Amino acid sequence: MINFNSDQRALRAGLAEWYEALSAGHLEYDASGVFPWNKWKLIQECGILRLPFEERWGGLGQDLRTTMYILEGLGYGCRDGGLSFSVSTHLVSTGIPVQTFGSADLKARYLPGICAGDTIGAHAITEPDGGSDALAMRTRARREGEHYVLDGSKTFVSNGAVADLFVVYARTHPDAGPLGLTPFLVERGTPGFHIGNPIAKMGLRTSPLTELFFHECRVPVDNIIGAPGGGFIVLDHVMKWEILCSFVVNLGEMEHRLQRCIDYARTRKQFGAPIGSFQAISHKIADMRVGVELTRKCLYDTAEAVADKKNVTIDLAIAKLVASEHNLASAAAAVQIFGGNGYMAEYGLEKDVRNAFAGTIYSGTSEIQRNRIASMLGL
Repeated sequence: MINFNSDQRALRAGLAEWYEALSAGHLEYDASGVFPWNKWKLIQECGILRLPFEERWGGLGQDLRTTMYILEGLGYGCRDGGLSFSVSTHLVSTGIPVQTFGSADLKARYLPGICAGDTIGAHAITEPDGGSDALAMRTRARREGEHYVLDGSKTFVSNGAVADLFVVYARTHPDAGPLGLTPFLVERGTPGFHIGNPIAKMGLRTSPLTELFFHECRVPVDNIIGAPGGGFIVLDHVMKWEILCSFVVNLGEMEHRLQRCIDYARTRKQFGAPIGSFQAISHKIADMRVGVELTRKCLYDTAEAVADKKNVTIDLAIAKLVASEHNLASAAAAVQIFGGNGYMAEYGLEKDVRNAFAGTIYSGTSEIQRNRIASMLGL
């Protein structure tokens, strides 16, 4: 049983007032594949971007579990999955590493804008030839005086088309393995830094995806997050937050989808009876409920272990695997329960399937998670 106090519940109740406005026109936005700038304004106004940051920077000073609880509410109430994904990406890709590892100067320069949402964040890890193998990255950064010069490219950068600030991971020590990576803060408009056109994709269409290109891009030494060669430590911390925050949004979506299917199964009649009375339908809904409860337990238990500074390597892999695969199964079941209606775009359920499929790929594919679990078991 997960219990939240009155302050936490009040934060979530406050967000609920924004659900209708955040969801308005979500089908049209998905069809156009355009970032909803007017909805981002609402995100700024509702204050969700301030959750995990210190009050001195304009934040609300909330911990990981509270932040997750409110993001779960966003998933439940906002039907624009791409917008929700951009929110979680902004929070964890840029804000969290700056707050946790950034110098006092970096925090003062960038966290107020990140908290307010005036500065949109993204991070650049994946490369065209690297995929899930982050240690194989070829983007290089060589030091020249008080600058590092970046050369290389990145792909599949969420928020890339709209971001103002990028955390770019590059190799500063060619032969140092995990200790050879360094994260840099790079501002949009920096000479030698080019942002590619948005990449069309299957789902999460309102969260733009792009390539990034660096050619003799000079970044001040002071823009390093943490220490040279400390990128793997930063990335490891960020990935904990990324998995927990991104997939707790999916948990909220699963809860909303489950209730929608229950309501439909009670009212939709076939052969003279509600379809929920048929075992083929009721079992699908029962499995959806099982998926919700398993996902909730995995995510929040792992968050508690992170807060206790425990080794969560296997817990995180299991949580990511359970959340992503149950979300996809839930979305597919909902289409089947709604039948022909579920297949129609106007019901928004086929969109859920497209969005959910992404979760089995980003933040480490399902296959990578199973490999990690097997490795931790000594296989």
